[in-house]
Amino acid sequence: MNIRTLETFIWIARLGSFRAAANRVYASQPSVSARIAGLEDQLGVELFDRSARKITLTAKGREFLIYAEKMLALHGEMMQAVAKPSSIRGTIRLAVSETIAHTWLPQLIERVSEAYPAINLELDVDISVNLAEKLANHEIDIAFLMGGVNQPGIINRDLCRYSLIWVASPRLDIPGGRISLEELSTWPIITYPRKSEPYLAIRSLVDPMNHSTRIHSSSSLSTIIRMTVDGLGVSALPREILEQELRAGTLRQFEIDAEVPDLAFCAAYRAGPGGKVVQAIAELALATAENRSAMIENAPGEAGKTD
Repeated sequence: MNIRTLETFIWIARLGSFRAAANRVYASQPSVSARIAGLEDQLGVELFDRSARKITLTAKGREFLIYAEKMLALHGEMMQAVAKPSSIRGTIRLAVSETIAHTWLPQLIERVSEAYPAINLELDVDISVNLAEKLANHEIDIAFLMGGVNQPGIINRDLCRYSLIWVASPRLDIPGGRISLEELSTWPIITYPRKSEPYLAIRSLVDPMNHSTRIHSSSSLSTIIRMTVDGLGVSALPREILEQELRAGTLRQFEIDAEVPDLAFCAAYRAGPGGKVVQAIAELALATAENRSAMIENAPGEAGKTD
């Protein structure tokens, strides 16, 4: 009975599948089956009911799960407190919104590599709705996403905020200064995906003015920026991801007679056994975001700051 076997048992219990657990612990399915068979032989009991389509715990399996989670949690605490960071190994599945991938994610990866040189990061960039679902389904370990994940056992911590600015290509010849919501509603708007907070906020602004306003949504920030540069519409995006286009003059900022709420991001991860490294990565993320915010605030002539 070792930590790897206990971890394998816990993931089968969580996911209800030997195959899914094998993917999660980076082992072959025969290897996972062999670990559990050896564990059951050692204990002299069956831990899983394999008669149904989805594998479930037996009564003894449910009892054993309590102890296995305690042992895995204690092992994580021990490694975090005693072992050298270079001795802590494993793979952390880190999922982030594209806005963060475009800003301070490289600095975070560098910090994680320095703190835990033997930890591998498996990165996933996706929209926040999908990230929340993946975290709830145990497909990832930690997510940096808009809003939070309202699920039992998941910790949400405020991470960073981005103010949005309105931009357009000079070829659209939008008047400088401030324009009304009615004027805004006459232009196509290119924004985040449907059901996202920015999309819903922008839709609520322009719908009362003009129900025929075209809103083009995309899950790719690069696509949104490219379409806006090409003059296909206007966008409200964080200044931090538009620095190159604003300096080059391919996009120009303009103001409207209303505010779009900031993009509020949080770090979400599951509280539970073996989560010490995940929690440490969340702390590094908070420090990285705070450091970047301080740099922007102290930079001369910067607008559209994060906080």
